[in-house]
Amino acid sequence: MIKFPDNFLWGAAASAPQTEGHALLNGKSHTTWDRWIELNPEKFNAGQGPKDTSNVYELYEADIKRMVEIGMNSYRTSISWARLLPDGKTLNKEAVAFYRDYFEKMNQAGIKPIINLFHFDMPWWLMEKGGWETRESVDAFAFYAKTAFEEFGDLVDEWATFNEPLVHIECGYLYGFHYPAIVDFKKAIQVGYHTLMAHFLAVKAYRETKQKGRIGIILNVTPTYARSEEAIDQKAKQNADLLIIKSFLDPCVLGTIPTELVDLVNEHKLTPITKTGDKEIIKDYPVDFIGINYYQPMRVQAPENPRTPAVTTSDLFAPYDWPEKRMNPYRGWEIYPEALYDVSLMMKNDYNNIPWYVSENGMGVAEEERFMNDKGIIEDDYRIEFMEDHLEQLHKGIEAGSNCFGYHTWTFVDCWSWLNGYRNRYGFYRVDLENNLERTLKKSGLWYKELSQNNGFEIGER
Repeated sequence: MIKFPDNFLWGAAASAPQTEGHALLNGKSHTTWDRWIELNPEKFNAGQGPKDTSNVYELYEADIKRMVEIGMNSYRTSISWARLLPDGKTLNKEAVAFYRDYFEKMNQAGIKPIINLFHFDMPWWLMEKGGWETRESVDAFAFYAKTAFEEFGDLVDEWATFNEPLVHIECGYLYGFHYPAIVDFKKAIQVGYHTLMAHFLAVKAYRETKQKGRIGIILNVTPTYARSEEAIDQKAKQNADLLIIKSFLDPCVLGTIPTELVDLVNEHKLTPITKTGDKEIIKDYPVDFIGINYYQPMRVQAPENPRTPAVTTSDLFAPYDWPEKRMNPYRGWEIYPEALYDVSLMMKNDYNNIPWYVSENGMGVAEEERFMNDKGIIEDDYRIEFMEDHLEQLHKGIEAGSNCFGYHTWTFVDCWSWLNGYRNRYGFYRVDLENNLERTLKKSGLWYKELSQNNGFEIGER
């Protein structure tokens, strides 16, 4: 039997834009997603947009009961900036009432709310001004954060500023996946810097409003694995580490932006515009904990024809296709649980053994109805195996002394996923899109209940 520490958090994660629904109702204003589906509906799988989510706005009370049914003791979701402050300044009283009741009922049910402030959902009024490209976004986010702390701080004692900030940076400004879907390395670096400073001013607001709990940030982090020990591949690994891992982890935990990262950015003429006093703010406001989202490893090799100055990250490091990989063919991601052990040691050895938790881990699979039995239950043994394999490695890291306090899956009920819609499903509960969003428990939910009740599991018990 693998046993986890006492008071370990067993839960799941989701976001406001992917679950709430009521996208442009109840006082909420447009986000980039609301506007983008209006502008380019063809980009969205089956035309599914933010209004087509699992309707938590109406169904949260029943969903909280379902959380209890599968043994969850915690849940991370986010607040919609555009719902709470539709114009960036004016408080939406209906939104306050909704979130307060949502969080209060979680607490009453024994579900610890971990509340994140930003999950890729930039308000449109700010995007029209340049979004994260403008310094105005830093102060606007700090005001929003302060407002959230003041309105909900009595109900929430675990906060996160951003979920996977690298995603809105890379997908919006390097890879063309999210709005504004451009490729501009210099803008990407500026967006990254403003995001970082927005995080720090939110932490500053948290300290100044004398909140009772902890504040952190959720990062998608994995150690980088190089193709070889050759100098060119190791240089690619160093570049990837600096841009993908250290760019946020180092300032948020250690209070400084790595000198090597500053040098790299300067070398390629990508230096962002900064402001006097920023270094001091970064130094003075470290986080209390880190959330780590882990799905797949990052494998790199030296780029074949790098450009200088770099035009995109592929000029600094290139993806490496490891021939021995095990794949999730539905999502196109490698399955490599061993990285969670490596993450554990990295957090212990390189980041002062700061408290951290697995804030997302999960397996997306398409057309899960293929695995439905005659009782209407999806037998997702593949998801159970995925969790077992990762938890085994996580436990190994905890045994080695890493300060991990929880494990959250993505996600609780099947949810809408950006441009992919409902193509891949991740939840413990199936959402029936054809039958009033009815929730049906999957086999993995029953397994998770036993996991939580036992605070561990028998290796190979399936």
